[in-house]
Amino acid sequence: MIKKIDITNPKFAEEVLNVQLPSYKVEAEIIDFYEIPPLKDTVETLLQCSETFFGYYISEELCGAISIKVEKDVMDIHRLIVHPNYFKKGIAKMLLDFIESHIEGIETIIVSTGSKNTPAVNFYEKNGFSKIGETRVNERLSLTSFKKKI
Repeated sequence: MIKKIDITNPKFAEEVLNVQLPSYKVEAEIIDFYEIPPLKDTVETLLQCSETFFGYYISEELCGAISIKVEKDVMDIHRLIVHPNYFKKGIAKMLLDFIESHIEGIETIIVSTGSKNTPAVNFYEKNGFSKIGETRVNERLSLTSFKKKI
């Protein structure tokens, strides 16, 4: 079941963090870069992030989440996370499909991921996103940006 998460509630922010940290730890291992900002998040930083969160729950347990910011007709996906215990169960796809079908007035969705994160790159391409650029953050990290027209 997918439902909106009140990220301004410390209890829910902690639940998100408990999914986010293990999820991004896997990404850090894949891209061999451990200084990615989501690994430095705390309950307090999530409380202040001003993103809109939706969570995928199994028996009241948060298993995955997606966060977005919408500006005009563009939706920016800030996080798409699944707890490693629930990888390969279609949760990321269900969350992506949910926001595509439940957020009104969107013409474009944008998202970025670590360029070396092959599973994420493949996921976005498989789901209709096109690469629009690559940004070198430092000598060890680059991000690939994607766009999808709705």
